[in-house]
Amino acid sequence: MEVTVTRSADGAQIKLNGRFDFNAHREFRDGVDRVLKENGRVDVDLADVAYLDSSALGMLLMLRDKAKGGNREVRLVNARGSVRQVLDIANFGKLFAIP
Repeated sequence: MEVTVTRSADGAQIKLNGRFDFNAHREFRDGVDRVLKENGRVDVDLADVAYLDSSALGMLLMLRDKAKGGNREVRLVNARGSVRQVLDIANFGKLFAIP
């Protein structure tokens, strides 16, 4: 999986591309470390994620916990298709903003 971190006026974005599963944990953790150095909201862009599994859900929860320590909002943006279904089934809408 490819992880790209960019800054914006109101925070930072982690853009994910590919399969979001256990094999991506190192890249995702490195992206989380980079994005948490920025101030403001954290957006996780899931537009180019074709698949995610339970380990990906755990990594998103890890990001949420780390961001919460800094009083930061985490949004999961551009989730579509089966990725959105997995987030809905896991009730992630109660834990994250999913516009």
